Amino acid sequence: MSQTITPPPTELSNPELCPSREKVAIAPPGFFSGEFVQETLALTRRLFIQLQRRPSTLIAGIIQPLMWLVLFGALFQNVPQGLFGESANYGQFLGAGIIVFTAFGGALNAGLPVMFDREFGFLNRLLVAPLASRFSIVLASAIFIATLSMVQTVAIVALSAVLGAGLPNPLGLGLVVAIVLMLVLGVTALSLGLAFALPGHIELIAVIFVTNLPLLFASTALAPIEFMPGWLQAVASLNPLTYAIEPIRYIYVHGSWALNSVILHAPFADVSLGMALVILLGFDAIALLSIRSLLRRSFA
Repeated sequence: MSQTITPPPTELSNPELCPSREKVAIAPPGFFSGEFVQETLALTRRLFIQLQRRPSTLIAGIIQPLMWLVLFGALFQNVPQGLFGESANYGQFLGAGIIVFTAFGGALNAGLPVMFDREFGFLNRLLVAPLASRFSIVLASAIFIATLSMVQTVAIVALSAVLGAGLPNPLGLGLVVAIVLMLVLGVTALSLGLAFALPGHIELIAVIFVTNLPLLFASTALAPIEFMPGWLQAVASLNPLTYAIEPIRYIYVHGSWALNSVILHAPFADVSLGMALVILLGFDAIALLSIRSLLRRSFA
């Protein structure tokens, strides 16, 4: 007859008597290990498989900003030239705002898949799995959202060119992509933090609805900052969307640009293109640092 011998509780809780258990507890996350890359790619592939099964999400995400671009551009096509700064037409002025707001909206929804995984129990299975680093869950979501944002950006840039907004030079297009990715990184981090901090998807959706349109109207996406009353100018100057919109708009309007080119006359100071990039990097750093402790507690 076989017999199972269970060690006493003191032996299980003593690291010296159970060295393998202690090793798992203090093992470094191994961000550059092959296992971490494999885990991240597998989790990213899972998100794309979900998208493949529900392609309407991607189709709607592409059609909506294109409709905004066409309808708003047609609505203001007869305004006097020069009313919206140096833009040739309102479509050229609006293109930058549509690009940024579309990327922002997608990144703001990044926490929903994680929230649904929490509610359905799949996240708990991941947390008890022998992962090299549980931060692969976060990185996979960021890669997925960044890829979708790039697809949407390409569609908006292409339609803008067809509608007469033109195309930036290759270096300008590369900077547009970099700006979109910087914004997506920071907003995705905040959305994932909310997914772990809020009790359920209803609360997360409520936060998304409350913050989405106000941040759009409190930015320079639809109108120049000079059109706004003083208090709204101050709010728009604190909105990170403004510092993603204005560099892209300046690149579209000006064939030659530099990092010291003034792109925004904010109430507190003139903002250069390089300063806007620094502000976006600072926004990313603040967002990542603000969720760091929350993710560590959630992944503990």
